Amino acid sequence: EVQLVESGGGLVQPGGSLRLSCAASGFTLSNYAMTWVRQAPGWGLEWVSAINSGSGRITYTDSVKGRFTISRDNAKNTLYLQMNSPKPEDTAVYYCARGGSSDYGLYDYWGQGTQVTVSS
Repeated sequence: EVQLVESGGGLVQPGGSLRLSCAASGFTLSNYAMTWVRQAPGWGLEWVSAINSGSGRITYTDSVKGRFTISRDNAKNTLYLQMNSPKPEDTAVYYCARGGSSDYGLYDYWGQGTQVTVSS
């Protein structure tokens, strides 16, 4: 059974740091493109970052470039999102999803989400 389980969310001060994890089971993470998507209160889904399978090509939305880092640990079969210098506008529920398309409907598995609140 394929599962994605996020963890690491919480309350963080602006300028702090937080690392989100997405533990995958039932498949080999490195064989698939993986994406982080977020949803702020009252807003729709927003694509944040993705890492391709194989070469591991990485992309970010402009608003997080230079602050967030996506990575994966193949030995642990886990995807990460390192959030440095978060801003209040980064407050959202963060989801990891299997897939790399810009069409969220093509992602076949999603985690349950982890809440990130950026506030002083």
